[in-house]
Amino acid sequence: MRLPHESEKPMEINLVPMIDVIFSVLAFFIISTLSLTRLEGLPVNLPKAATAQRQPSSQVTVTIKSDGMIALNREPIQLEMLEDKVRSLVEENSASLIIINADHKVEHGRVVSVMDRLRKVKGAKLAIAAQKPS
Repeated sequence: MRLPHESEKPMEINLVPMIDVIFSVLAFFIISTLSLTRLEGLPVNLPKAATAQRQPSSQVTVTIKSDGMIALNREPIQLEMLEDKVRSLVEENSASLIIINADHKVEHGRVVSVMDRLRKVKGAKLAIAAQKPS
């Protein structure tokens, strides 16, 4: 039974709010995935370099924090043990890239001593991490 003041217009579902919700959820996932990055080293303040380039991901990352602490793939290590540990991670015939993340406050001599140890490993190429100036 129909009341006299009801119209003959058929019922419809309004899709606009549903589309707004879907786009909001999509925007949330896009923005949240942009902040997900794979960190290979410990967080340090890298120096700026105009010629800095992004390198392909590598197996080995050596980090030197501002207090001089050394880490190999995020695990603390002593300088004396660095060469042997890297040698076990790097294959001799492959050109493995070792990225050195050194805080800009680290003494130059500390970075050179780490690089000197890493150069003794056959088949390893060294790269120093830097940020592009903004």
